[in-house]
Amino acid sequence: MPFTVAIDGPAAAGKGTISRAVARHYGFRYLDTGLLYRVTGQRVIEGQDPVAAARAVVPGDLDRAGLRSAAVAEAASRVAAIAEVRAALLAFQRQFARLDPGAVLDGRDIGTVICPEAEVKLFVTASAGERARRRHAELSDGTTYDAVLADVKARDERDTGRSDAPLRPAPDAVIIDTTELAIDAAVAAAIHAIDARR
Repeated sequence: MPFTVAIDGPAAAGKGTISRAVARHYGFRYLDTGLLYRVTGQRVIEGQDPVAAARAVVPGDLDRAGLRSAAVAEAASRVAAIAEVRAALLAFQRQFARLDPGAVLDGRDIGTVICPEAEVKLFVTASAGERARRRHAELSDGTTYDAVLADVKARDERDTGRSDAPLRPAPDAVIIDTTELAIDAAVAAAIHAIDARR
């Protein structure tokens, strides 16, 4: 029987790293739902209509080159605020969530909108300052820490303030704050929470 793990949280909190580790641990499929929005955002940069771009997403698109660029991340955040784009990507995510033997999906609204019936919901978070520090350490383009922090805060504001599917923990989500947690400890906390529900 399929088992869905929904992992939500803000940018650079560690949810992707935790999600991949959890999927490996249980032998589940993994979907970084943010890539769906990055594909859509990349196509918008290329001149496509956001809603049409979202409707055209297929699994093979998740391997497109350039999806991790700063420009695509910014475009993804903007298209994610469009209700019609979110609706267009809903069925893709829900179908993936019920694949055998189980699936881990990470994003902003998995436990609240995409998979409210998920067997386990986690909300991975960290302070804005720590998330900016992590993101800044990944960059090699000379962007200052202050600029990264401003971007993190602006993105948080967009994600939590949008009227459609705002970023927030599901009422029954287990909160994992990674501000002062090593990645191994954060993964262990996630696995412990999942084992408790299985």
